[in-house]
Amino acid sequence: MSDLERIVVVGASLAGLRAAQAIRDEGFTGDLSLVGAEPHLPYNRPPLSKNVLTGDDDVTLPGDDRLGATWVGGRRAVRLATTERTVVLDDGRELPYDGLVIATGARPRRLPEDQMALAGVHVLRTIDDAKALRSALREEPGQVVVVGGGFIGGEVASTVRALGKDVTLIDSRELPMDGVVGETVAGWLAAHHRRNGVELISGLRVTALEPKATDATRVGAVRLSDGRSIPADLVVAALGVEPDTDWLDGSGLELDGGVRTDARLFALGESRIVAAGDVVRWPHGLFEDELVRIEHWANANEQGTLAGRNLLRGPADAEPYAAVPGLGTRVHGVRVQWAGFPRLADQSMIVAGSVEDSKFAVAFARRGTLVGAATVAFPRELNRLRAAIASAEAVPVSA
Repeated sequence: MSDLERIVVVGASLAGLRAAQAIRDEGFTGDLSLVGAEPHLPYNRPPLSKNVLTGDDDVTLPGDDRLGATWVGGRRAVRLATTERTVVLDDGRELPYDGLVIATGARPRRLPEDQMALAGVHVLRTIDDAKALRSALREEPGQVVVVGGGFIGGEVASTVRALGKDVTLIDSRELPMDGVVGETVAGWLAAHHRRNGVELISGLRVTALEPKATDATRVGAVRLSDGRSIPADLVVAALGVEPDTDWLDGSGLELDGGVRTDARLFALGESRIVAAGDVVRWPHGLFEDELVRIEHWANANEQGTLAGRNLLRGPADAEPYAAVPGLGTRVHGVRVQWAGFPRLADQSMIVAGSVEDSKFAVAFARRGTLVGAATVAFPRELNRLRAAIASAEAVPVSA
């Protein structure tokens, strides 16, 4: 858009950084401000649950030094005034904009605050969270309990076991991550955790954290919905995340499980506001315009770039975001990956390898068309299936 002179990017993680880079790469020479709630420059989050916990602090994201942007770090956006085109920060400052990128990501779900206040209870979302958890692990706790068997919880449990610690993983679902990777891979994953020394407790909720009998300020046990108490010297609450949209209340933007956008990532009804990353919920053209929101590095990386480019080009020349998501994790040394949206399927089948060999691929279809894939130790198959999803191939799909 030719009349853009001041662009504000709210959210200084990967999606925000990629949007800012794309804005400059598109030739924008006006004022560019990058607002981040953390005091740190943009950094890479995937290592937080793996390398950082074991002592490697390299989370560098290159490229922020060439933006020519005003860095506003350690400040949160608290309000968006779309009529006045201003972003209000928590210190009272108002940043005017002609174009806005919303990339505030997501925040971790938490246990009740009185329980989170107990010493030994942690969440993992930021570099500071990771360093605090690492320090606690180095104090050699007797028993680590991870609450939540999803993406982060599984990686933390894996890392804690690699450090030689006893770990219990509690998940409210019958199989960890079955809503993401399907029952076959989730069943293998449950057995994989147990084979690697994790005590996996499935199908039960945590109802409370209990303090130590000898120190009421520290966590001592986790109470389960069946009445049991699991001893705990350290608890990691890995309960998933929710989009960080509170600051947008009253802005007039449509908020429905994230910032609602059109397929081109423009906030609904807005031509000067785009959104990207964990915070955005948009209609995916490859899946009958199903509304989706994705919490993963690869999506933030690609979506942030397109959002910045689309903002500069304007709605008339913008491109829809229709990439097939490809996601992955590493648990106890084995790569588990998925693509598309397995949750949309009405049928699934193993199309390569075998569960017994811990190397296999599962294809997911809806009404006969491939919509998702999940693999264990089979990246080549994941890539092949991801391409087939993009081509809307019919099933069965075999190598």
